[in-house]
Amino acid sequence: MELISNFLQQSITFFAIMDPIGISAIALSLLSTNITKTQISQVAFKSTLTIIIAFFVVLISGEFILKVFGIDENSLKVMGGIILILMAISMVNGVKKEKTNNEEKEDYSELAIIPIGIPIAFGTGLFTTIIIFKHQANTFVDLFSISLAFCLNALVFYFVLKNSIYIKKYLGITGQNIITKLMGLIVGAIAVQFIISGIVHLAKGYMGA
Repeated sequence: MELISNFLQQSITFFAIMDPIGISAIALSLLSTNITKTQISQVAFKSTLTIIIAFFVVLISGEFILKVFGIDENSLKVMGGIILILMAISMVNGVKKEKTNNEEKEDYSELAIIPIGIPIAFGTGLFTTIIIFKHQANTFVDLFSISLAFCLNALVFYFVLKNSIYIKKYLGITGQNIITKLMGLIVGAIAVQFIISGIVHLAKGYMGA
């Protein structure tokens, strides 16, 4: 039961932070208005592959990064929570992620990897969240749960981005903004949990010392 609960929490967290609907709108603004269905399918595939590779790189090397810099897990929770809160505020206020100057560029393969894959879809919020989830994992099953939750969200991201032209047509700018704001509220709530948990554990550690 606890495994299912953790899996649902991880899935919802990844979905809220990734905000595939909002990212699809940003992606369309970076790509040419004349982009074909085949081209946007290729962009979706390459962007999805990029974030999956980035996920496993962070999952595998995240602990090493913490050890190299001597960062405490709970300190990362607090800092990660602050990053997520800033992200949530931007989402709720409707502040779009930064665009690049490549709007007229026809090489969609490059745009698919940078900036759509990294850092728009896979940014600092996901980076810190993955490392936090990794440190909360006690068994291989827990790691599998995290990986499955992310890969399922990556699949959702792929289908949303692939069909972003139709989604924009049916939802419109207002619909996309509403969804992004709702995701911002969820990200904010998750951020508060990270911060409180990190502070409580840090306080216990210092009081115990």
